[in-house]
Amino acid sequence: MDIPSIKIGIIGLGVVGGGVVEVLRQNADLIALRAAAKIELVRAADLQVEKATAILAQLGLPDVPVSADWREVVSDPQIDIVVELAGGVEMPRQAVSAALANKKTVVTANKDMMASCGGELLRLAEENGADLFFEASVAGGIPIIQAVKESLAANRIRQLMGILNGTSNYILTQMTENGSSFETALAQAQALGYAEADPVNDVEGYDAARKIAILSSIAFNTRINESMVPVEGIGKISDWDITYAKEFGYVIKLLGLAQETEEGVEVRVHPAMIPLSHPLAAVRHSYNAVFVNAFPLEKAMFYGRGAGGLPTASAVLGDVVNAARNIISNGRGRWACTCFLDKAVKPLDETQSKYYIRISAFDRPGVFAAITGELAKQCISIDSVIQKRRLSQESAEIVIITHKVRHKNMALALKKTEGLADVMKVENVIRVEVSLD
Repeated sequence: MDIPSIKIGIIGLGVVGGGVVEVLRQNADLIALRAAAKIELVRAADLQVEKATAILAQLGLPDVPVSADWREVVSDPQIDIVVELAGGVEMPRQAVSAALANKKTVVTANKDMMASCGGELLRLAEENGADLFFEASVAGGIPIIQAVKESLAANRIRQLMGILNGTSNYILTQMTENGSSFETALAQAQALGYAEADPVNDVEGYDAARKIAILSSIAFNTRINESMVPVEGIGKISDWDITYAKEFGYVIKLLGLAQETEEGVEVRVHPAMIPLSHPLAAVRHSYNAVFVNAFPLEKAMFYGRGAGGLPTASAVLGDVVNAARNIISNGRGRWACTCFLDKAVKPLDETQSKYYIRISAFDRPGVFAAITGELAKQCISIDSVIQKRRLSQESAEIVIITHKVRHKNMALALKKTEGLADVMKVENVIRVEVSLD
């Protein structure tokens, strides 16, 4: 049976780009059947032309031309789908904008670009009757974008909670299961290739913030940019926090959280203690997961590899198959930008959580009463408290878990508590059990 040919051009032949070419070659027959078209790579662009040419030759495509200029891909009249895998923001934004203006379909894995200017690009796609697919921009190979945008289209999503960064999850897993320090676990992650030499985007939560911004925009049909997401990383988590979490029946994860409230959309990224019984507690090592709470679905979790060449290639090529079918059926532009509402974003100060507080203090009569007194002034009640290890003959550590309280009240109470004469330091503060009932 004769089937049409859909021609693609790739911008960026790094780990993901190479993975896309490898999967496309190995699964060519199956992909053709599912796309109802033969998918052909006809041109590529990469700043490292010799390296990219060698990759293509190694993967059995020595005749595919490679240029250092992305414009040669975007302007090629035979190309139906531009696959953008270069990374960064400004150059990809220019390339994707030009491709959409040329009425070409675009598939991207670029979370940085989509989190910062996704709305602009989706509007440009709509204006030109083009498609912009970005499944691979969130959680690698996990099909969460399509699930939220299409499969759950009849649902009112109440909350999304996600482990959206494999590097930080690997580090926390090593600290929890093997007793590793943060520094040792980070070095292991770097040795395994999970973390970059400069791991700031992963361990400080910025990577997860971009992903939850993209997801929450789709889930709540309003534009959430990365700049709207308060972020806190995992650098302050100590082995003692891990130990105390276990004693209370929790595990610490770096979470991206988005939920709809009467005061607006609440979105944030931070470490959190979640109950060992929660499905996200079992997500280990470099895996990602997104937990969805919606009506009428109720609760579901999407789990899998959140990064890497082949898992991400899976999502990219899934989008390519959908894009090809839209082109063949003249069905492009079916899903335009879904951010058609303008909802308020709830200020961080107004968000509420339970809190874990670890305090080092002089071991004297009245210290605990003074601490709880400062908490009480901000209407903060205590759920549980333990006096833990002695730090010296004169000092000890106090660990408290509060009931639910506004962030603003907690911040003020902590400032006052740290100013008490007998308090040496508020060592750490971590949110507790942020999931909806």
